Amino acid sequence: MKKLRVGILGSTGSIGTQTLQVIAKHPDSFEVALLSCKRNIKLLSNQISQFNPSQVIHGDTTALNYPETYKDCDIVINGISGFAGLTPTIAVLQSDSRLATANKESLVCFGTQLRKIANESGKTIFPVDSEHSAILQCLEESNELNRLILTASGGPFKGFNREQLSKVTSEDAIKHPTWKMGLKVTVDSSTLMNKGMELIEAKHLFSTQKIDVLIHRESIVHSLVEFKDRSIKALLSNPDMTIPIQYALSYPVRLESDTKYLDLSEIGILTFGKPDYERFPCLNIAKNILSKGDYEGTVMCVADEVAVEHFLNNKIGFYDISDIIYKSLERFKDGYLSDVTDVLLLATEVRHFIEDRNH
Repeated sequence: MKKLRVGILGSTGSIGTQTLQVIAKHPDSFEVALLSCKRNIKLLSNQISQFNPSQVIHGDTTALNYPETYKDCDIVINGISGFAGLTPTIAVLQSDSRLATANKESLVCFGTQLRKIANESGKTIFPVDSEHSAILQCLEESNELNRLILTASGGPFKGFNREQLSKVTSEDAIKHPTWKMGLKVTVDSSTLMNKGMELIEAKHLFSTQKIDVLIHRESIVHSLVEFKDRSIKALLSNPDMTIPIQYALSYPVRLESDTKYLDLSEIGILTFGKPDYERFPCLNIAKNILSKGDYEGTVMCVADEVAVEHFLNNKIGFYDISDIIYKSLERFKDGYLSDVTDVLLLATEVRHFIEDRNH
């Protein structure tokens, strides 16, 4: 079998480093064609020495916005965090490469148009997130779905009341109980905005708005699919991101994995509960946006990104994040996005609005 040539955007981040772990385990199946990162030159240098990519992009990453950048790649893993991952997403879809993405912001902001671009190119957008990968795998044999159910660990603040949550710090928020992720995603997990974005991402990936969330502290059941006859399929595994990354790379083939064996008898009990939308208003914001368009998704996404920056810099409190998103959605109403330029202009306006309010 010919080796699959892999491009990795954000190679020094959490998704990127775990993708390289998968490639290192399967040297007969994959080789690295492209590595890109914005800052961590030391780790990038080590990756270059180990994987010998034919192309490296560091610092000024504008080259990622052009389809020809990916001419030597069979598949590209987009591990870029935040709004910066949008234009590379479009470029990969317009290239000859397959796209596997962990950049949920792209789908939240521009999902309708991304699906059109993918359809025109005859492509499928492969999800890397464990929840969406689980849904894809549950749907392999049937598309007669009734409802999707995403699971959420609940973040570090499960059980906290509103008074306790109002006093948490950024240092508290970045201590996730299960997953090791970047700072922004970890804060989004603590507010449940990460799960909110995954709701919208799932809408675009699987063409349905019938999506619910279950709090599942053990992080063993990654998602569930309810079919029209009300039977449910679920995908279970230990919480290890190399599993969905490897599946996105090797699809539709399954490769051996050395991840820890899932011993359900050892785990014993799996628990499920409804999310508290009052204590975690960011999830409620996203749930309400589910029936709306890319315009509202962009406002929410950018407002969250700016608010999280302020929270990490200890300029605002935990509930100020949702307040900033609410205020931004009130300010920017009923717009329409026709192309990516509209998205970028709206993002700039939202960012300026928030900065002006907080100075």
